[in-house]
Amino acid sequence: MKKLIALALTTTALAGAAQAQDITEFRIGVLGGENAQDRMNSYACLQDYAADELGVEVKIFAPADYNGVIQGLLGGTLDMAWLGASSYAATYLQDPEAVEPVLVKQNMDGSIGYHSIGFARKDSGVTSLEDLQGKVFGFGDPNSTSGYLIPSIEIPQATGHTMESGDYFGEVKFTGGHEQTIVAVFNGDIDGGVTWADAQGNWEDGYNSGALRKAVDAGLVDMNELVQIWQSKVIPEGPVVLRKSLPQDVKAKMTTLVDNLYETDPDCAYGVAAGETLGFMPVEHSTYESVIEARKAKIGG
Repeated sequence: MKKLIALALTTTALAGAAQAQDITEFRIGVLGGENAQDRMNSYACLQDYAADELGVEVKIFAPADYNGVIQGLLGGTLDMAWLGASSYAATYLQDPEAVEPVLVKQNMDGSIGYHSIGFARKDSGVTSLEDLQGKVFGFGDPNSTSGYLIPSIEIPQATGHTMESGDYFGEVKFTGGHEQTIVAVFNGDIDGGVTWADAQGNWEDGYNSGALRKAVDAGLVDMNELVQIWQSKVIPEGPVVLRKSLPQDVKAKMTTLVDNLYETDPDCAYGVAAGETLGFMPVEHSTYESVIEARKAKIGG
C-alpha cells in the first residue's frame, strides 16, 4: 500500500514536468498538549529528515495553543501539522482550500481511532462522573477534540446536565492543554478532567500512546495514583495535513517521508506520534465529516 501511495504521489508530481521547487523553507506546526520544548524535542528528528529531503531549512513552531497552529495554516505561515480532528474541522470550516489531510496515525492493532479519557486521583474516591458532581472539572483547549469537543457533547448525554459551571459540576474550567489537565488532576488542583489516549495497552504506562503516555515518559505523573472514570466513543485520529498551495513535489516528498517514518526510524515515529504506533497510513477528508458536523453544531467555525 505504501509503495502504491508513493508511486501515485510521485506520478502526480511528475505531471507538472520538472517544476522548480519554489520554497525557501518548510515550516511545521506542533499542536499544544505538552510544554513547547518537549514538543520541539519530539519533532527534532523529523525536522532533520525533512531538511535532508527538501534541501531547505525546516523550522518547528510550537504555539501556546491549538489556535496558533490553525491560524498559521490558514495564513500560510505554516506548511504542515498533525492536527486533531476538531482542529482540522476548524481549519476546514474557515477555509476548505487551506490544507489537505494526507496521513493518519495507526494504533498498534492497526486501527486509527482514539478516545477522550476522563480521569481523577485514585485517593480522591472519585470513580465515576457521578462522583464528580459538584466538583471541579477540567477541559484542555477549546480547539481540542478529546480535550473539549467530544466530551462536551457526550458527558451531558451521560449526566443529563449541561457543562455550565454549577449545573452538574461545581466549576468547569479550561486548563490550557492536555499536559496542563493531567498535571492539574495529579496535583489535586482540579478534581477530574479529560485527555486523549488510544486506550490500548496498560493504564500504568499511560496506555500505548497519547497525552497520558507522554506525561509518563516525561516523569510528570504516576499512573498508579490516577484512575479512569469515563471513556468516550471512538474518535477518528486527527490527520497530518499539508498546505494545499505547496508545490506538488514538496507534498509528495513530505507525505512519503512521514508515511515511512516508522520503518525508517521507530524512535522518531514514537516521538512524533506521542507513543507506540505502527506508523502512519493514507487518509481522506471524508474520515472527518462527522467531526466537522459536530463542531459546526457545537461551536461553529
